[in-house]
Amino acid sequence: MERQLVNPGPTLAIYDRLHYSQANRVGDLIWVSGQVGIDPATMTPGDGMPAQARLAFEGLKAVLAAAGATLADIVELTTFHTDLRGDVTEFATIKDEYLPDRYPAWTAVGVTQLALPELLVEVRAVAAAGSGAST
Repeated sequence: MERQLVNPGPTLAIYDRLHYSQANRVGDLIWVSGQVGIDPATMTPGDGMPAQARLAFEGLKAVLAAAGATLADIVELTTFHTDLRGDVTEFATIKDEYLPDRYPAWTAVGVTQLALPELLVEVRAVAAAGSGAST
């Protein structure tokens, strides 16, 4: 099987500068790199965890679309939180806005820092393209 690198237009600079892909697709499986709460228009982090979580899920949605999948195709979700205990309940509510059913496996990890000091949450996923369709 051939591996397809997925780097939507706005993320090509990251690929070139830091040498990683937003996603890799092999067959129907897609591994998406961690998405953070940065507004693509301003390249600044969203204000607070809820805003950053929504931006991270929007980034995840865009990368999956470029890979030929949707949020409904996510089979595994891993999230990284700088304040896991303080944010997990509110984060779960936001997660459920984007993943309202057919819940993926989810691991939430508390960390001391992310790539930028202002970042509060990072979301990565594994998806199986076409698996989210209702049966």
